[in-house]
Amino acid sequence: MIRHPADLSLAEAGARLRDGTLTATALVTAQLERIAERDPRIGAFVHLAREEALDAAALADRQMADGDELGPLHGIPFAVKDLMDVAGCPVRFGSRLHGARIAAADCTLVARLRAAGAIPLGLVATYELATVGPDTGALYPQPVNPWNAAHVTGGSSSGSAAAVAAGMVRFALGTDTGGSVRSPAAYCGVVGLKPSFGALPLDDVMPLSPTLDHAGVIARTVGDAATAFAVLAGRDRAEPGGIAGLALAYGRGWAGDDAADGALVPLLDEAASALSLCGAAVRIVDLPDYAPLEAAGSDLILSEGYLLHGAAIAVDPAACGPMARASLAGGADIPPGRIESARAAAADLRHLVDALLTEHAALILPTTLTPAPPFAAFQPGKPLWTPMRTIPFNLTGHPAISVPMGFAGGLPLGLQIVGRHGDEATVLSIAAAFEAATDHGAVQPAGC
Repeated sequence: MIRHPADLSLAEAGARLRDGTLTATALVTAQLERIAERDPRIGAFVHLAREEALDAAALADRQMADGDELGPLHGIPFAVKDLMDVAGCPVRFGSRLHGARIAAADCTLVARLRAAGAIPLGLVATYELATVGPDTGALYPQPVNPWNAAHVTGGSSSGSAAAVAAGMVRFALGTDTGGSVRSPAAYCGVVGLKPSFGALPLDDVMPLSPTLDHAGVIARTVGDAATAFAVLAGRDRAEPGGIAGLALAYGRGWAGDDAADGALVPLLDEAASALSLCGAAVRIVDLPDYAPLEAAGSDLILSEGYLLHGAAIAVDPAACGPMARASLAGGADIPPGRIESARAAAADLRHLVDALLTEHAALILPTTLTPAPPFAAFQPGKPLWTPMRTIPFNLTGHPAISVPMGFAGGLPLGLQIVGRHGDEATVLSIAAAFEAATDHGAVQPAGC
C-alpha cells in the first residue's frame, strides 16, 4: 500500500527526500492539498503561506540535487502558532488589538528551522494573547477537535494540536505557559513536548508570563517531536534508549480529584503497568496538594500578563475579546505579597521535584483529568476552568511531555512524563517506550 506523503514520519519523509524518491515540492503540495481537504471543517490555519512554501520547496529540491543537504528537516513542512513571528506574515496573537500586524522578521525558532531547510506552511490558531478560550469575541474562531467537532482542542496552542491531529502537518510550534502545549496535545491525541525552561529561545515570540513561558513542539509521534526538538535546540538527535532499570515516580494522587473522568485512573494504572513491562521500576509517590500550586501559577500568569498587555487593552478594550480581557484584568488586583508567595511556592516546588528526581529518572502522572470539554460548556465571555496537571512544571521549569494514553468516551487522554532539568533525552526515551508498547498513538480520528 502506497502511503500518502503527508502521513510519512519525519524520518521516513527525510529518507525519501534524500534518496530522491520524494521531492520537497511533492511533499509540500501533498500537505497543501491535505489542508485544503480537511481544514475547512477543522479551522486550524489562520494564514496559509502557499506560494512562499512552494518557493521554499523548489529551493530545497535544488539544494538536495546539488548535494547540499541541511539535515533531517530539510524539505519538511511545519506550522507555526500565531504568537511566533514569521517574516512577512500576519502574526496577530489571536487578537484584534494586533489585527494589522505584519511580522518584520522570523523569530529565532522559525529562523533555526528555515536554516535547517524546513518549510513553514503558515500560521495556526491560538487563544487570544495566549490566555483563555474559546472566545467568540476574539479575532477568529477556534478550531474544532478532530476527534469530535463538538469539542474544543484546548489552548492556547489550539491550532497546532488540531493541525497535527488532523494530519495536516507532522509537527507544529507552540508555546506553553501553564500547559498550552501539553493539554491540547492530550485533548487531540498527539504528542506535546515542553522542554526545560530556557532550552528554546523566545525571541520575537509574544510573551504572556516570562517567569513561566516556554516554547515547545506538538508532533504526531515521539520520534517526530524528538527530531524537531533536536534541530530547534541545536542538539544532536539521539535515538531513544531503553528504559530497563529506570526508577519512575508515579504521581497517582494527582488523579484522585472529584473532577477526574472515571476512565482516568484505570488508564494511568495501565500506563504504569506498560512501563513496568518495559523494564522500569514504577513506584507510587506522594505529591503536594495541587490546588495551591495551581493558584500560585495563576497569580504569576495573570499579574505578569496584565503588566505586559493591560495598557494596550485599556487603550482599546473593545478590540480585545471578553474572555482575554476579563482574564488579564484579574492580574491588576493581585497584591505584591501574594506574588511573592507564588514565587516562593515555585522555588519550594522546584526543590521538591529536584529531590524526587534524584531518586527517580522521571515522574509520570496525568496531563489532564478529563478529555476535551464540549464547546457547549463555555458561556460567551466567561472562562471555564478545565482540570489539568501541567502548570506545576511551568513553575519549576522541568521538561515534560504528553503522550496519548487511551480514550474516554471516544476522546483522547494523555500521560505526562516529567524529567530532570536538561534531560529531555530520558523524557523522550520513556515516552518512546510507552508509545511503542501501546497502540494509543497509532489510532487516528475518523477522516484523518
